[in-house]
Amino acid sequence: MAGVCLLEWRKLVCGVMMALAPSALLAQYSERALLRSDGGTWLNQSPAPAVSAIFPDSLVQTQAEHSARIEAQGSTVLIGPETVVQFQGLELALDHGLLQLDTSREMKVLIGCITISPVNSDRTEYTVKDVDGKVRIAALKSDVKVHLHGFRRAKQSANSDFIVHEGEEKTHGEHCGGYLPRPADGTPLTEGWLDSAAPFVAPVAIGIACIWICRGGPEPVSPWKP
Repeated sequence: MAGVCLLEWRKLVCGVMMALAPSALLAQYSERALLRSDGGTWLNQSPAPAVSAIFPDSLVQTQAEHSARIEAQGSTVLIGPETVVQFQGLELALDHGLLQLDTSREMKVLIGCITISPVNSDRTEYTVKDVDGKVRIAALKSDVKVHLHGFRRAKQSANSDFIVHEGEEKTHGEHCGGYLPRPADGTPLTEGWLDSAAPFVAPVAIGIACIWICRGGPEPVSPWKP
């Protein structure tokens, strides 16, 4: 009887492992990729071979006049010359340089407070270029969404996302926190507490001065009475 129970238990364990194995293998596969280079490429601060496996947090740097390519499940990424990027599975953290993505797995690009991602799971081709503090996004096939983290705007226009449609190219600064709309006369806006309190400073100061004058000023430190 014990032997029969053990046999049934083994069958159950094997069935569970077979059911879980494909998803586990898929998760592992999606977190690794191949890096192909033509020389002049560094992987984790060491010269990269012609072909090498990369995993999350792998840092890739290309030198001038050299490029590289990342081949992941459902995605191919062309890394332009003089580019620094960190591979993070389905995300690429771009420090500076040029990336051209062809993805059917919604691979994203992160640049500081900016996230660029396909709008859906359809095959999407787009380029991201970060040079001289400006981020240029071009949608070559299908649309991409740009999300700005920590973006501050006036209440009447609070949405910080925008779409780059197929065939379009848009440019944005690589910093998000200080972007505010300008009035019609071009005067820049600020968000400091002093600026927001400025309309009340003058009336309060005048009121304090009036009270001080009506009371005859402050009492002398050592009052003298005849």
